[in-house]
Amino acid sequence: MIEILNPTLLARARETGALVADILQTLRSRSTVGTNLLDIDEWTRSLIAEAGAQSCYVDYAPSFGRGPFGHYVCTGVNDAVLHGRPHDYTLADGDLLTLDLAVSRNGVAADAAVSFIVGDSRPPQSVALIDATERALAAGIAAARPGARVGDISHAIGTVLGEAGYPVNTEFGGHGIGSTMHQDPHVANTGRPGRGYKLRPGLLLALEPWVMADTAELVTDADGWTLRSATGCRTAHSEHTIAITDDGPEILTLLRSSRG
Repeated sequence: MIEILNPTLLARARETGALVADILQTLRSRSTVGTNLLDIDEWTRSLIAEAGAQSCYVDYAPSFGRGPFGHYVCTGVNDAVLHGRPHDYTLADGDLLTLDLAVSRNGVAADAAVSFIVGDSRPPQSVALIDATERALAAGIAAARPGARVGDISHAIGTVLGEAGYPVNTEFGGHGIGSTMHQDPHVANTGRPGRGYKLRPGLLLALEPWVMADTAELVTDADGWTLRSATGCRTAHSEHTIAITDDGPEILTLLRSSRG
């Protein structure tokens, strides 16, 4: 299903996107050395409830997971890149943490992710991974103009990741979003320009470049959800929900202080 939002729903999407951004910012500021992943999950549950919103994750049970996810935020540490299920782990200095959050409010969902380094350490490999995903995300957003095609976004993202020297996995990528979290079209993190669905104003997309330092192969944890690099290498993931408008792409999950 591909949804095209009318102006009323697009206004609601902006509010949901702002909420996702604000919650992620709060979680990031609280996630320090000594923080337990289960505490992050509880903070997320509370912040969603306080906002009168609904989690897109807690009851989510797709074919690629084992039963309902059962938590409110994805927490990936170091080699865990996607669908990180919160568990009893205490963050250490230098850990690379990814927080991925999707919520729905007033019938419209938004989805975003951020990767950052915990504590004072700045491992060069981790810094480079995060930088590559952020630059790839910016390139993908810039390519998301009305009349362009999904392949143009994929090509822009893949070019940045490839030039940075990272293998690109195409099993999981960006996606349409709207009344539900995951919709068509699929937006792979590499592809050929000029191919795929033609972008129209009112379309929402969650773009999410993610990389693993030295492999494109994923392995699944015993929890049935958490996806890790097959070699144990570090990983990073950046994501925004955007709207296609007549004037170009609009980022809905920017922090309020970053909106112009």
